[in-house]
Amino acid sequence: MRRMYSATLIVHSWLRWAAILAGIAAVVSATPRHGAGSKAGLWFTILLDVQLLVGLALYLFISPNTTAAMHDFGAAMHTPATRFFLVEHPFGMIIAIALAHVGKIRGDRGAPHAKTFLALSLLVLLASQPWPGLPYGRPLVRF
Repeated sequence: MRRMYSATLIVHSWLRWAAILAGIAAVVSATPRHGAGSKAGLWFTILLDVQLLVGLALYLFISPNTTAAMHDFGAAMHTPATRFFLVEHPFGMIIAIALAHVGKIRGDRGAPHAKTFLALSLLVLLASQPWPGLPYGRPLVRF
């Protein structure tokens, strides 16, 4: 199980960079005329959806950390690093995914503010990362 956890964590870590790059491309390429209907917007939402599935697998089945924290949820909330991965990171990511999908749909329909939703999604995505140097930080790249 330890190997599966490590491999899944590596995939989740590398996909993060693909999603961030696609998010930047989606925001930059979104125009009032084309909205988020570009391929970058599509790839951004696809990569976020794949990240969600990998993250859910880690969260619900594979990670020994969340499994242990679920046994004593109250105590886990008193530890900042555990609270981040148990509540704050998943909540932020779900918000980012929802904003990206709203931006993509608005762009496909030619509705205004598609770029705004994509930019907000990218900001929430970046704010919800376990950046190195934070108490719950993780390496930028896993091997």
